[in-house]
Amino acid sequence: MKFFIDTANLEQIKEAQDLGVLDGVTTNPSLMAKEGISGQENILNHYRAICDIVDGDVSAEVIATTYNEMIEEGEALAALNPKIVVKVPMIKDGVKAIKYFSSKGIKTNCTLVFSAGQALLAAKAGATYVSPFIGRLDDISVDGLALIEEIRLIYDNYAFETQILAASVRHSAHILGCAKLGADVMTGPLSAMLSLLKHPLTDSGLTQFLADYNKAAGK
Repeated sequence: MKFFIDTANLEQIKEAQDLGVLDGVTTNPSLMAKEGISGQENILNHYRAICDIVDGDVSAEVIATTYNEMIEEGEALAALNPKIVVKVPMIKDGVKAIKYFSSKGIKTNCTLVFSAGQALLAAKAGATYVSPFIGRLDDISVDGLALIEEIRLIYDNYAFETQILAASVRHSAHILGCAKLGADVMTGPLSAMLSLLKHPLTDSGLTQFLADYNKAAGK
């Protein structure tokens, strides 16, 4: 399973890249705003900076909600760097835009997916990635991981090449659940990735090993 980090924070992206497990980045307007990035040129430059750090795909989201505007904005984003994946919302014009981008060889990420039906439409249109938001489903007492399972079954039934990019991942249980169910990618905060490092027996074992070494070394 690929690991994407969901942020616009360059330091966190660098930390994940240095850890050696990062495969890509997802961003959105809210994450850009969180980092105090505003203005079209500043946003485009920030995408360029992210692409300079990572080796894999970088999802850059369109703001437009109409077909023609999505095409114009998406083509401008894709021209920034070959790593750019145009992130498009799951709406009627968005599906049409995904079909257009697919025909032009531009990678896409269909975002704001909350049902298997939406995921099926995205795959039919040729999306590179589909992003079911499992954490937001959990927030309304709907099993987000069950949606991953449904999409995996449908995609496998028909050999769709669209990759399942589990989004709105909050913690290690989400990551492991997605891995067990066969999600192709997960995207979440750095904290979720780092939480996989933690286990009390690892901590206590390392403490004991160091104590034994110091005793044997006469320290």
